[in-house]
Order: sequence, then C-alpha cells, then structure tokens
Amino acid sequence: MSHMKYDDVSMQQRYIEKAQRSSNPLKETSEGTKFAEFQHNDTHFTIQCKLKSELDSKVTKWAFKLAEKNVGNYFKNCKEGWQPKIKQNDLNKNWARYLIATDKATKKNVAYAMFRFDLDYGSSVLYCYELQVESEYQRKGLGAFMMKALECIAEHFKMEKLVLTVLKNNPDACRFYDKLGYKKDETSPDDEAYEILSKVFIENQNSTERHALA
Repeated sequence: MSHMKYDDVSMQQRYIEKAQRSSNPLKETSEGTKFAEFQHNDTHFTIQCKLKSELDSKVTKWAFKLAEKNVGNYFKNCKEGWQPKIKQNDLNKNWARYLIATDKATKKNVAYAMFRFDLDYGSSVLYCYELQVESEYQRKGLGAFMMKALECIAEHFKMEKLVLTVLKNNPDACRFYDKLGYKKDETSPDDEAYEILSKVFIENQNSTERHALA
C-alpha cells in the first residue's frame, strides 16, 4: 500500500491543532453517520463521541470499573502492577475524548474507547489509550467497529497513524489487534511488558529515514 509522506513537523502540528479544536471529530468525518449506530443480530447500539468535560462523573467511574474488571488482572501480573489511582487520573484527563457505545434497548453503556490527538515521537497520531467492552457484549463486532470509527477519525484529520498499547500477557487483545491489521510500532520497546502497536495512514519522511538508519 502506498502512503503519502510528511516531512514538515509544523504541518503535522497544524493538523493536530485542528483536530484538537473539534468538539465532535466523529461527526465531522464523511462517514460520521455510518458510525453513529451499530447492529449485531437484534441488538442495536448508538455510538457517541464526547469530550471528557461533557461526561457525567458516573460515566468515568463506570469506565474505570470496566477497565479494572477487564484488564486489572493482566496488570497485576506485570512488574508495575495495577495502579488504580493512575488509571482513574488518566481517564479524567481534560484532554481525554471518548467514544461511548450504548445498548439502545437498555440505555446501558456497554463499551468505550478513550483517545487523544498528539505529536508522538515526531509523528502526528490518534492515540487510543483504552478500548473496553462489557464481557456480555464482547465478540459481537462492537470493539472492531469502534476501532474502525477511530481510524476514520484519524484519516479525516490527516493523522499519520493510530497508535495503541497492548499488554503482551493479554493474548486475546493481541489477536484482536493483529486481526485488525495493527503491527508493532518502531517506537515499541523490547524489554517491557507491553507493546506499542500502530496502523500507518501517512508516512513521516523523517521517521522513515531514522528507522532506516537504526
């Protein structure tokens, strides 16, 4: 696949700032309407894009409890362990943005993705910090659908890539992202309990040259 290339950091920064000014980046994309709803058999979901400042505290508390339930044990088996205060703080960052999936029938929030736009190691990225789905709603295609929505946002705002972190001791998550086409990023460390994965949309000329010389 052929990619465009960036070689101007100031251009990347302008794209990031434009994305950061958007109150609803999903709605601005050409496919925003497509990603507003998802259906699996007879279950219908709505997908909303929200700023952290727009969320009720009950929602961020739910987000924390879901992360703890889904991945807490994986963190506990790592050197740094599960750090609830740090996780709560991360989920409540002022820059945090959320995609939230709600079951239309029960009005229950069932999944979320937390993300931001940033300059990461010289590349403009949409960084997905969390993707969590309630256990009874997993393996219905909802998580993959939400990742596709994030990819749509990243491409619309001309981010070079979508980046995320996955624990190596979480095989289900590793398989999930591998199936979606995510690869080990050049910035991923070799001696940590996690890997940094990415999907590239626009190549950074400077990053490509640094990588070739490494």
